[in-house]
Parts: sequence; C-alpha cells; structure tokens
Amino acid sequence: MAAGERRRAAPTRDGAGRNGAGNGARRGQGSASTRTAPTRTSRTSQGRQSSRDGEGRQRERRSSSGARGTPGGLAGLVQRRAGKWSLDSIDPTFAHRQRHVWNLLQDHYFRIEIEGWHRLPDPPALLVGTHAAGIFPVEAWMFGLSWWRRFGKDRVLHATAHDALMAAPGVGAYFRKMGVMSASRATVSAALEAGRDVAVFPGGDVDSLRPWRKRDKVMLAGRAGFVKQAIRSGVPIVPLAQTGGSDTMFTLTDGKGLARALGLNRLARAEALPLAVGLPWGIAPGVLPFLPLPAKLRSELLEPLFVDDDPERADDDDYVDGVYREVERRLQAGMNRLARRRSFPVLG
Repeated sequence: MAAGERRRAAPTRDGAGRNGAGNGARRGQGSASTRTAPTRTSRTSQGRQSSRDGEGRQRERRSSSGARGTPGGLAGLVQRRAGKWSLDSIDPTFAHRQRHVWNLLQDHYFRIEIEGWHRLPDPPALLVGTHAAGIFPVEAWMFGLSWWRRFGKDRVLHATAHDALMAAPGVGAYFRKMGVMSASRATVSAALEAGRDVAVFPGGDVDSLRPWRKRDKVMLAGRAGFVKQAIRSGVPIVPLAQTGGSDTMFTLTDGKGLARALGLNRLARAEALPLAVGLPWGIAPGVLPFLPLPAKLRSELLEPLFVDDDPERADDDDYVDGVYREVERRLQAGMNRLARRRSFPVLG
C-alpha cells in the first residue's frame, strides 16, 4: 500500500508538535500544517501538465506486481491478480445505474451524515481515513458513494482496498468499475498524477478488524507511507474521521495471535483474524462477509495539511514522523467529536 510503509523512527512526544512538522523540520521551511497551497503550486502544476502529456501512457500502464520480487504461492497469486489495474477501469455509467439502490441505503438504512466538504482543497488530494466493520468497511464504501453523488464525473475519487478483495473473482472487477483500486504506490501515484483524488486507509485490516471496545480509537498501525506519498506527489493530506462502522458488526477480538500462528501475513498480507458477532452467522470469524446492521454513520473531512513538496523530505524520518502524528492527532480529535453525538450503538 502506498500508505503501508512502516515508520523507521519511533514516535516521540516532541515529534508532532502543534504544527505537525516536528523537531525534524529544517530551518527556513514551513511546518506540515501551516504550509499553504502557493508553496506547492509550481510543482503541482508541472505534475498536472506532465499528467496531461502522458495521459495515454498512464492509462495503459499496469502494475508490475508480477515482476521480479513477487512472492510465490497464494500470496503471489493474490498480488498478481490485485495488481491488474488501469485508470480506465472506472465506469461512470455503471455506477450511475446503481444510484437508486445506494441512495436508499445511504439515506435510510445507514442515515449517513458527512461534514466538511468546504474544507476540500483543489484536486488532487490524498484523503487519509479510518474504517471498520470487517473485510467490507461499510463507512468507507458509503463515503465513496456520497462523494460520487456530490461530484459525479467532475471530481473522481479512487478509494483503495486490500489485495484480497481486489483479487477476488467478481468482487475485484466490480470494485474496479466503481473506481476502487489496489493500495499500492504505483496505483496511488498514477491516480494522483492524473489529477484525481485518492482515499487511503493506512491501518488496513488492523484498523478495519479492531475490537469493538476500540471502535473510537484511531489505528493507523504505524504506517506512514501516506506521508511519503503526499510529499512525492506534491499533494495535500485531508484527514477523514469516521464513526459508526464498528456498530454494523461487533468485533470481539482482533485475533492477531491466531493470524501470526497461521502465517496469514505471509500468505495474504493479513495481520488479524478476529472473532465477531453479526448477521447471519452469529459468532463467527470476522473475515466472513457479514450483513451489516443499520448503524448510523458519520464522517467529517478535516482541515488539510500541506506538506513540504521537496522529495528529499520523504527520507527525513523526523519530518515524516511529525506529519504522521499530526494526522493521527487530528483524526482522533475528529472521531471523538463524532462519537460524542452517538446516543446508543446502532441507533445513533
């Protein structure tokens, strides 16, 4: 995942600071949260021009996941299948035909509320969020559908998904038509270079399969690759706080020990094998497809962070760690605000 790289430097109390740049910020350079759009205009404009010039090549580009370095066995098969992608895979007409069904679910089943649209910077932007509810994070999916309903073809958002979903027969093809793509650096970079917004969920399965008792805790799993991605692509980071997904399926335990014992990280890049309660299985492994309960979903787009666009900053562990901690802090504050509005699980 573009957001899947782990931080090499452990976070420190002073690393985040109020402005998010941390003690590693070099003199004469702005902080992560106080840099403004003009500081990246030149590089972003050049990137967009380059994108237009090479649009044809970009659309035909494919992931190199099947090349040297790809693992063998089941893990290799999943990675190769998930790595098949193209910016042309999205089908706006296909998505439009389903709008009545999804609108009904958004408005009446999940009663989704989204705030902060006015905070979105000009595209492209990298949205960084949390999600819950097992292998099919309902809140992330519903947010993507709400984005499509608001912007349509005028502003395309590509969400990212786990390789296991993108490799699944039928499911992967459906997701690609809806604009979802594998969470790799190549796919995320290509979409941003094409001027499109991208939503990543760095916590992955650790986040989506977190126990219900931690439903309002941000779990980015120490993966700071999204910060490096934003720096290299010259785009702002938009934190996306969400609550309610954990109430669509109640996860009892994260099952990290069992996942390690079964070698799931090596086989399928999975670090959790939880036990959950939900429909129609009752108590069952959380990786099974559950029918989500009609929980109230809330999302909020938070203030963007304009990171330094000097590519060398991606190798500055102190700076990357500071931005990571600032994003984490903002997400937690946002989730806390949304959680305080919940009067009762599921009912909202």
